[in-house]
Order: sequence, then structure tokens, then C-alpha cells
Amino acid sequence: MSKTISVQIAERIMTIRIQRPQARNALNRAMYQQLTAALQQAEADADVRVALISGCEGSFSSGNDIDDFLQSEDDAESLAPVVDFLHQLAAFPKPLVAAVNGVAIGIGTTMLLHCDLVYAADSAQFQLPFVNLGVVPEGGSSLLLPAMLGHQQAAELLLLGERFDAVSAQQKGFVNAVISHEELLDYARNQALKLADKPPAAMVAAKALLKSQRGRPLSQVLETEIALFAKHLRSPEAQEALLAFKQRRKPDFSEF
Repeated sequence: MSKTISVQIAERIMTIRIQRPQARNALNRAMYQQLTAALQQAEADADVRVALISGCEGSFSSGNDIDDFLQSEDDAESLAPVVDFLHQLAAFPKPLVAAVNGVAIGIGTTMLLHCDLVYAADSAQFQLPFVNLGVVPEGGSSLLLPAMLGHQQAAELLLLGERFDAVSAQQKGFVNAVISHEELLDYARNQALKLADKPPAAMVAAKALLKSQRGRPLSQVLETEIALFAKHLRSPEAQEALLAFKQRRKPDFSEF
């Protein structure tokens, strides 16, 4: 990866850091391609249980690098790296944690809607200024935000496009906790370590359930859940968990 996107793997966690501080971590097409490649690597690598995305120096991401995208005369060509990243992000099967250490504008906010756990520094600022810029919401936000907040609150964020702080983001439900700037990365990593310590197949299946049930009748959801429950009950992971419970010890899923 280039210096603008760094990737490190340790303790079964892939940490993906956006580090282009001179542009407040604005994303250009090359960076989108590198983010997609990092998530693809994390998905394919059995030693990676969790991915953690963060920014640097007071910025998570200030959105798209407008100058970079305006250089292309073909809109479809210029947006292809964004589309590829969003599809990879939305389909990423493993737990995805975000540590929002500063400004999160546009894609910097909409990508959080696809993360499983989101932690924000007390100094973080969020904004969805699409209409203000003469464009429309992206990243699935026109579906995900109304489902999460209701139409009126989603419209307030997407149509007015005003900034809001970390406490407001937590109250709206897409930030799990607000942490001091100094403690944010350690806190997010500790949460990622908890996820990495759990049975991986069950974790992936549980995330898939969480993301696939919207709009389905309850009776179908119940049937899907019980079928998967029965399947995983016979798995080596479940056998280890149940045996550890009987033996009053911590289960060990490191070999799975």
C-alpha cells in the first residue's frame, strides 16, 4: 500500500489507516483502489478476524478529493473506484470497526453506516453535504439512514447537510461510544480484540444475519435463524464453547 493508506496486521486484526493529513484525508481514486484491495486481503486472509479503519492527525476523512475526480472527463470512469469500494465495504463479511478521530465528511460518514462498531473521538465532526454540493447522497445512505433514524431525521442530515458532533451521532445511533481523542485508538482496538477472540465462523454468520433480514417477514427470519443455529450447534466452535462453559474456563478459538 502507498503511504496514504497503510495496512498492518497484528493479533488477528488488520488496521487500515487513512493518512493523507495535508488534505484532511480526502480520498482520491488511487486511495479508493487501495482501500478496496485492503478489504479484499482482509476477507481472504484466514488469519485476519477483524478489520479496523482509522484516520490520522485530526481527520478520519474529509470526503472525496474533488480535484482528482474532476480531472476525468468520463463520470463512470472517475466513479468506478468509489463504486468498487462501496460494494466491497457493504459485502465485507468479517467484523468491521471504525475509529473516527476527527472530521468525517461525505464518504467519511456514509462508510460508517457499513461498519459494525463505530467509536468517535469527542472532537469528531460529521457532515453529509451532498445536496449542498449539487449532488445526491451516496453509499446507500438514502436507504440506511431512514431505516435507522426515520424519514424526518434522515432528511435533516441529508437535505440540510449541516455538521453535527460526536454526541449527536451517538444519540442518532450510528456511533457506539464517544471516547477522548487520546484514548480512542486504544479503545477501538481493545473492542476489535474482543471480536477477534470469538469463534470466527459464528461471527461471520451472525453478521450476515444482521445485514440480510431487512424487509423479510418475521416467520422467514425465525426459520433462517433456527436453521443456522442448528448448523452451528454441531460445529467445532460450538463444541469448544460448550465444553469450556462446562469446565468453567475461557474458550480458545485460536485454532479455528
